[in-house]
Amino acid sequence: MKTNIPIQYFTILLFFALAIHQPLSAQDASYTGQEMDGYKGIWFTLGQFSEYGDKYSGGLGTYTAKHIPLAIYAPKVKKTFFVYGGTTGPDEKYLLCMIGSFDHKTKRVTKPVVVHDKEGVDDPHDNPSLSIDDQGYIWVFVSGRGRRRMGYKYRSKEPYNIESFDLITQEEMTYPQPKFIPGKGFLNLFTKYTGVRELYTETSADGVTWTDDRLLVAMKREGDQNSGHYQISGQYGEKVVFFCNWHPNGNVDQRTNIYYFQSTDFGNTWTTVQGDEVSVPVTDVDASVLVKEFYSEGVNVYIKDVNFDSQGNPIALYVSGPGHQPGPANGPRTWSVIYWNGSEWENHQITTSDQNYDSGSLWIDGDNWMVIGPTENSPQEWGAGGELQQWKSTDKGKTWTMAKQITSDSPRNHNYARRVSNGQDPFLYFWADGNPDDFSVSKLYFGDSKGRVWGLPYDMEEKEEKPKRIKKF
Repeated sequence: MKTNIPIQYFTILLFFALAIHQPLSAQDASYTGQEMDGYKGIWFTLGQFSEYGDKYSGGLGTYTAKHIPLAIYAPKVKKTFFVYGGTTGPDEKYLLCMIGSFDHKTKRVTKPVVVHDKEGVDDPHDNPSLSIDDQGYIWVFVSGRGRRRMGYKYRSKEPYNIESFDLITQEEMTYPQPKFIPGKGFLNLFTKYTGVRELYTETSADGVTWTDDRLLVAMKREGDQNSGHYQISGQYGEKVVFFCNWHPNGNVDQRTNIYYFQSTDFGNTWTTVQGDEVSVPVTDVDASVLVKEFYSEGVNVYIKDVNFDSQGNPIALYVSGPGHQPGPANGPRTWSVIYWNGSEWENHQITTSDQNYDSGSLWIDGDNWMVIGPTENSPQEWGAGGELQQWKSTDKGKTWTMAKQITSDSPRNHNYARRVSNGQDPFLYFWADGNPDDFSVSKLYFGDSKGRVWGLPYDMEEKEEKPKRIKKF
């Protein structure tokens, strides 16, 4: 079993921190546990520039696609709970790991609460993800970054209540993807930066005591010194699945190929989609879990979302293109779905956009499939994000049409449109905007299945307020 630092130790530290510091500025206070006065998203630049700008930058409050999920609808209380990367004000790049809730009965949002103050970090790789257990306790998994910045797990003090949280663990954990399975507990998929990006899992019956970290994927070719992977995951009942890519010799800018794993026994065994057991950790790039090979074509792959058909067959949404740098030299990036139809993998193109880091989500309802993402390239061309569009298919992803222009004439690019787990209108997905070319304000929004948009209030005076419908940006 892994050793967790006692909760009481952090409680004492937090008590003294709050007693000593008065919240004057982001530099001299801990905001952990505080209620904030509105929904202010974090802006970030990776700082890897080429002719057409940064590899990615902008409003990244709902970043990354590998933080899964960010939002969950709880039918017992008819509320959507959601986490995001926030900040202290319009002129700040100071990351706060935030939580908010939307009441589907009153149509109001609460003031957001700081679950964890990252204490000077400005990097949304440290954004949180979310889980809710069968008693209604809300769990926030705060991402770290290697061993330089640790990850944290928090649990709400009361069921379905975001006012206060207890710190449960501190550990090495990046891109947390927790799954709660009733009657069994938590299965958490995550990444460790061990010089490269390797995929791990851990389980817990109660969220407090966790198993040791178990390495799942560390693929190398013969002659490679390093491995590397990114994953996205989904849950269908007790089945937990993930798709991942491969970074040749650990080079993230050459990420390629698509692999698939599934488990139906709480992560004890992992299999192919046909149910053949896979020996973990998987180290062979040509292993039986390989779904689609792109490496020989020189194509990069960026996996965005996972969903399921009515039979529980998995579908992944991904974006692909010939290179990692933004701009026309790497051509249009192709949005596609890859789908296990029960007997074979199908691959179908949806549309194109201009950036590898344009990110959206996938919904499945029988033969009717929907994708929402920034597939129109304005207003900041070549930068991450754009104007949101709704794409629909009525033949299980084979053909697609642009059904709705969700945003238009916007001052800033929209990006990382994230699907709510078990989501219900009107809070079916949410995202942030921001200018990828220059530091800017970042606002947050949510939308429904008809493409209608509401803005989460940037400034709030009341404890709960009704978001305003946005018809023109």
